[in-house]
Amino acid sequence: MKIGIEAQRIFRKNKHGMDFVVLEYIRALQQIDKVNLYYIFAAPGEDEVLTDSDNFKIIKVGMPLYPLWEQIALPLAVKRVNPDILHCTSNTAPLILKTPLILTIHDVIYLEKRNSTNKSIYQNLGWYYRKFIVPLVAAKAKKILTVSAFEMDRISSALNLSSDKVDFIYNSFSTHFYYREGHYKVTSKYLSDREYLFFLGNTDPKKNTERVLMAYSKFIRKTGLKIPLLIADLDEKYVRDILVKLKISDIFPLLRMPGYIPNRDLPYIYSGATLFLYVSLRESFGIPQLEAMACETPVITSNTSAMPEIAGDAAVYADPFNIDSIESAINEVITNNELQKAMKEKGLNRTKEFSWVKSSEKLLNIYNDIVSND
Repeated sequence: MKIGIEAQRIFRKNKHGMDFVVLEYIRALQQIDKVNLYYIFAAPGEDEVLTDSDNFKIIKVGMPLYPLWEQIALPLAVKRVNPDILHCTSNTAPLILKTPLILTIHDVIYLEKRNSTNKSIYQNLGWYYRKFIVPLVAAKAKKILTVSAFEMDRISSALNLSSDKVDFIYNSFSTHFYYREGHYKVTSKYLSDREYLFFLGNTDPKKNTERVLMAYSKFIRKTGLKIPLLIADLDEKYVRDILVKLKISDIFPLLRMPGYIPNRDLPYIYSGATLFLYVSLRESFGIPQLEAMACETPVITSNTSAMPEIAGDAAVYADPFNIDSIESAINEVITNNELQKAMKEKGLNRTKEFSWVKSSEKLLNIYNDIVSND
């Protein structure tokens, strides 16, 4: 069987969620499948995280804009190798394609009512592109995959798909996420404080940055505990503008904003944090929850969307739309050492439920089913 996998962004330097997901799938498939021939279609980049192996061939496809890459360059590259199936892994796919298609849709937020119009130009263009493309390619795909039971139901409803066309395979977390002794040697590159809270920020409104900052400000005022908040992936100007807007600029000296933190350093950041805040408005899975748990860090997450499905009994939950609820959860964890200890143990147990190898075995079975029934 010849299998094509779209992995457009895996070689870019500053990778994010979907990039790591497809990278981990490919690495796991390399472990478990020595028979089938794989073609990995990726854009050139400076972070060469994959190389050819006996049955895995990297095909670098160049084109400056993602829509052009996907709609023109990718189909031409696929046609040249003529795989039995093509798995597009990042929500969208070519409109004109003769090869049988498997499509991973991570979420359908772009088909739902928007929570905010405060998005960047890049985010807006991506939103409109997905809103147009996804219903069309989903209709022609042989199989739709997603990452949780919650999202499977949302996709089936939003795209009016039969239940047998949509399935879910859980994500997992990379094996380099585990508790790191001596984490200060790495965390000191980003902040000098030995104690801190950690928030993985993002300009996407669903990450709930404004309410997190409001809750943190309230926690500081209420308790007098001036524990710094480390915010990854947001620059100072963006955060300062939010603080001015919310009239909480007094907390600025307590914020640590080093910008993008490479994935290789995140295990140390998690390990050093007193707790990890992950109170998004909406997530289809939420890999950072598992990463933090694997590093023995207590997790505060949202009681909405797929987060409870993934975190189970190993997190403290908050209503992401309620600032008081977020503040109360922070206070509960920070002031209760016994709770922190219990959460660390439950978190480690919860992570044992997830494995990229196990997920890849299910994916490979789906590949086989599609090709054998086509």
